[in-house]
Amino acid sequence: MQNTTYKQDIEITKCENSKINEIDFDNLAFGSVFSDHMLVCDYKDGAWEAPKVVPYQNINLAPSAKILHYGQSVFEGMKAYKDANNETFLFRPLDNCKRLNISAKRLAIPEVPENYFMEGLKALLEVDDQWIPSAEQGSLYIRPFIFASGEGFHASPANNYKFIIATAPSGPYFSGKVSVLIEQTYSRSANGGVGYAKAGGNYAGQFYPTQLAIEKGYNQVIWTDDSTHEFIEEAGAMNIFIRIKDTLITAPTSDRILDGITRKSIIEIAKAEGINVEVRPLSVHEVVEAAKNGDLMEMFGSGTAAVISPIASFGYKDNDYDLPQLENSYASLLKKRITDIQYNRAEDSFGWRVKI
Repeated sequence: MQNTTYKQDIEITKCENSKINEIDFDNLAFGSVFSDHMLVCDYKDGAWEAPKVVPYQNINLAPSAKILHYGQSVFEGMKAYKDANNETFLFRPLDNCKRLNISAKRLAIPEVPENYFMEGLKALLEVDDQWIPSAEQGSLYIRPFIFASGEGFHASPANNYKFIIATAPSGPYFSGKVSVLIEQTYSRSANGGVGYAKAGGNYAGQFYPTQLAIEKGYNQVIWTDDSTHEFIEEAGAMNIFIRIKDTLITAPTSDRILDGITRKSIIEIAKAEGINVEVRPLSVHEVVEAAKNGDLMEMFGSGTAAVISPIASFGYKDNDYDLPQLENSYASLLKKRITDIQYNRAEDSFGWRVKI
């Protein structure tokens, strides 16, 4: 018999049998093992109902559910961390909540109340506390998402929606040496579009050109602007930073570029470390010339999963360019600074860490 309790108006129904003892926490592939419970909240009759914590389970949808036809779906990515004292922390969770609602608004999805997001997430993490890896560099990946569950073949926003938070324990994220191809044909997003939103369709549209790059021997794509393909924008599903000499450069956010939380954190930490940071358009020509004359020092992607993913080489117009292997790179310094805050190993002078 399932055990149902209530916490701050959140109904909690625990699973009958946990599967945690079946999991090898020393060998966790990213996002492939799922915790015992999830948070579910339904939007009906013009309002969000109270969230519930329930056992992790499949979703029952009608074939006419609008998510299947018109793609009303947005999501977030975040993590929970355990420190050396087995205490749990989140990193800038309100930023995730705000960005989820920015994405929702762009896709005509009703925004989730902040207290439902935060209190629901806290309740879920307390129930599944033992699913948060305590091993160094391990974490609990958290996936909040909203989608249209309302039915109908007519092209219009749905009447009903589901907000769910599911979680997956994950080990260290190692990307290895990454080789990227600067894209000259396809675009990730366009002016006036939904590139700044974490909409599911944004990522679906990336898969084909990325597969073409993989077939050419690269791991990922560097996206360029949609009109001229002359300016660097993102790297795969991550924001991108490029170091020329001792200056760290990243593109400004726009309709086309996601306002990454890791990206924002890197900019603030780099400035605090005395690193010269420029947020400005960066042309492919400038990057290629810097590679040719030896001024290009580093390129790396930034995002929740890997935090920072260094790029070892890039291709452009049938030419490949290797980046130098630095002993004291900005990438390694900035990753250490961020993860030390996330795992409560260092003072958080920015006020980003939230204890559960």
